[in-house]
Amino acid sequence: MERMRRPFQGVWTVVRFNWHFFVLSFGMVILLLAVADQLGRFSSLATVLAILISATTLISLTTLISLLVTFYVYDASELYSLNWLDGFEETPKTIVNIHAGFDETSELLQQRFPDARLLVFDFYDPVKHTEISIKRARKVTDPFSGTQSISTAEIPMDDEAADFAMVFMSAHEIRNDIERVQFFQELNRIMCSTGQVIVVEHVRNVMNFLAYTLGFLHFHSRKTWLRTFAEARFSLRSEKSLTPFVTVFILTKNGVTA
Repeated sequence: MERMRRPFQGVWTVVRFNWHFFVLSFGMVILLLAVADQLGRFSSLATVLAILISATTLISLTTLISLLVTFYVYDASELYSLNWLDGFEETPKTIVNIHAGFDETSELLQQRFPDARLLVFDFYDPVKHTEISIKRARKVTDPFSGTQSISTAEIPMDDEAADFAMVFMSAHEIRNDIERVQFFQELNRIMCSTGQVIVVEHVRNVMNFLAYTLGFLHFHSRKTWLRTFAEARFSLRSEKSLTPFVTVFILTKNGVTA
């Protein structure tokens, strides 16, 4: 039976693993309000007071928008239903699910494809992948049974051994361009000629800037993703937006068409 996600689970997860951003925002609001209260006693500083109040409002508004978008994407959308996989014609025989230490999809894939062989890999390297949110997630998350730790440079599988792979909200943690291309080259190596790789990511675009302001810089641009795929000898079979903030890239080996 499919396990239901808890109400507000997505928002709570983001806040729990990125609480320092919200503490900083809250602290800035309190500080600006305190300074504005003191300056309010001096009519000559009306312009400065207006600027402080505007800054306080802006910080509060952007934080609220970020939380609302997070709720929409991770709690109210179809992201975790995996219904967007309905277009696949055949049930995969061997599924590879690769993440960076926070795995919310292996159980869902197992439920959706119960007859498939599921291999789960964790590429997290504390030296290379230094995001504090990933470190916090790993401390409180139990790995899926059978999960293997790997390097982005080597996936322990034979050539053309898989026909379906998913990299869900994790490949952006590979900040180095060369390492990221090498990782996708390894994915290319283990995929059979008709295999497909599903990459789910936020993209550095206008919508994610409006949602997360400077936080959108943690995402890679669409141009960067397409260059990475091309250098790893993948073709973009299709691309879809699950929401205005999340993109799904469906890849096949070069020369393979739908």
